[in-house]
Amino acid sequence: MVYDILGREVTTLLNGEMNSGYHEVKFDAVGLSSGVYIFRLESGKYSSAIKMIVNK
Repeated sequence: MVYDILGREVTTLLNGEMNSGYHEVKFDAVGLSSGVYIFRLESGKYSSAIKMIVNK
């Protein structure tokens, strides 16, 4: 999921189960304004948050 800096959900990139291995998801930020966004990845017990900067 992608969240804005205030914690509001902006979009869901992928939701569901996937086989183990390498996966790639393309994110199109055309509808977003410039700013800081957080990408959150969850897999089982693993969770990671990555800061993204959108600059137009």
